[in-house]
Amino acid sequence: MAKAINDFKMNIPSKSVNEGFLRAVVSAFSALSDPTIEEINDIKTAVSEAVTNAIVHGYREKQGRIYIDAAILPDNVLRIKIKDKGEGIEDVKKAMEPLFTTAGDDRSGLGFTVMESFCDKVRVKSVKGKGTVVTLTKKITGKCE
Repeated sequence: MAKAINDFKMNIPSKSVNEGFLRAVVSAFSALSDPTIEEINDIKTAVSEAVTNAIVHGYREKQGRIYIDAAILPDNVLRIKIKDKGEGIEDVKKAMEPLFTTAGDDRSGLGFTVMESFCDKVRVKSVKGKGTVVTLTKKITGKCE
């Protein structure tokens, strides 16, 4: 694995009010790579989806902590890991299918699909009863397209 040029780690309670804060923190950190507005918006959207999944699916009705580990890697690649120690995902492949949800009618089941559309790579590791780690990777070009 490539050595980080810059990185940060933090954790915060899994409260819905903290989703916007985490989105802003990662956005500010990614600004160090001089991304375009579109790239910042992509990052913010993907992080928002991953954090929301941790809150809604990982911890359900209980509260836990969300762990963020972000790094700027060589070649201007941004890697963001969002981790929870919640319920975990029984079948990751199934959970990543568009429109699949375990949270009822009020959820669209598009969280992973959205993450995949805004990032170059999305990796999900999960153990039932132990939690989930979502790793988002995006190359920052900094060029208007």
